[in-house]
Amino acid sequence: MTAHAKPAPAPPRYDIDALVEALGDVPMVTEPVIVRRRSRDFFWYSPILAEQLKTVAGDIIVQPRDEADVVRTAAACAKLRIPLTVRAGGTGNYGQAMPLEGGVILDMTALNAVLWQKPGVVRVQAGMNLLALDGETRSNGFELRMHPSTKRTATVGGFVAGGSGGIGSVAYGGLREPGNILAARIVTVEEEPRILELRQDAAQKVNRAYGTTGIITELEMPLAPAWPWVDVIVAFDTFRDAFEAGRAVALADGVVKKLVTPIAWPIPSYFGSLKAACPEGRAVLVCMIAEPFLDSFKAVLGGRGAVTHEAPSQEGPGQVPLYEFSWNHTTLQWLKSDRSITYLQLLYPHDRLEESVFRMMEQFEGEVLPHLEFIRFAGRITCSALPIVRYTTPERLNEIIRIHEDHGVMVANPHVVSLEDGSRHKRADADQLGFKADVDPMGLLNPGKMASYVAVR
Repeated sequence: MTAHAKPAPAPPRYDIDALVEALGDVPMVTEPVIVRRRSRDFFWYSPILAEQLKTVAGDIIVQPRDEADVVRTAAACAKLRIPLTVRAGGTGNYGQAMPLEGGVILDMTALNAVLWQKPGVVRVQAGMNLLALDGETRSNGFELRMHPSTKRTATVGGFVAGGSGGIGSVAYGGLREPGNILAARIVTVEEEPRILELRQDAAQKVNRAYGTTGIITELEMPLAPAWPWVDVIVAFDTFRDAFEAGRAVALADGVVKKLVTPIAWPIPSYFGSLKAACPEGRAVLVCMIAEPFLDSFKAVLGGRGAVTHEAPSQEGPGQVPLYEFSWNHTTLQWLKSDRSITYLQLLYPHDRLEESVFRMMEQFEGEVLPHLEFIRFAGRITCSALPIVRYTTPERLNEIIRIHEDHGVMVANPHVVSLEDGSRHKRADADQLGFKADVDPMGLLNPGKMASYVAVR
């Protein structure tokens, strides 16, 4: 090679041309700019992942029109040994749907039909948008039991594959509670794919598995009565006041609610259109209450705090629903104008809830700013938490995590990409790990996310 000769281009990682030929008329996108854009989620919430994953991209987007296209794609990927990462709204916060080893991005959003519904239950294709799904079920007087704060852009399959709970969990717990996922239909990734129906507890094998344990094509989900919801913000002099009022509301079983969220100042100062309802220097309690129980809610408050906002819930075009100031949208509200912060995902022990919350608040005063979400966990009221962290270094962030864990606060680390490292249990669920060997023996589904899995062939 002469001094001016250019090195030969690196050979492609995978035989994409053979894949395109095998898929025939299945819709595909190969434009690199679009493929790169669709390879990303909200991983940049984490300054650590923002650096680690900034160059991650797939090689091609495949857009199945129906389950037959999914089977065809799974078979082709298995035969050609091409990794496959299932994708929908891309609303995850820690790279769950980012293709670490490239390959196919399987865009499921065209599988978006309600297959049937009856009182209390709906059967739906996995790519259906959650807001659209609620619109379908509300016509029959029902709605989803719970949804993430990304409801307007997320899909039901993405919620089950990457989520754990959300708005509604104060009443119904998380997705892992028995009865919160009734069934899942999946396609295996083998040269001759199978279609499996997982019912009741078996359906948990795909819950929060980041799409590593089969391609979800359909879900059967429970529904709750569709109440007229009222958005309420109550301001308090101190965060402890907001916490105590929130706990009283969470424990009031007769008050139908969907959201009970205490948030410390100065987090509400970043709440944009809600700033008028968030007085300077005061903590707030953000709630969604069923309209018939609004007076009961105020009776539980017992004169504590000042109601600064009260309006029917709205989530139509051009409107910002109150739930988009809760759960991880709370973090996003701050990140819109200041990228210097990040967050954690915590679960406080139910039997030492108040003690743990305020011990950690004192330990990290001004550095870790409290934001709690009251939830039911195994039948008990406790708090999940997504505090704002004033980020300095990875070492300090890991120290903050360790101190929480040393005090009995569980941490689901959102600054890592694998299921094991991001779990509060620090391991992959045994059923999910074993099930993956059956449905994805070559480890082609979202490789790198179930780090402890070893391909069996």
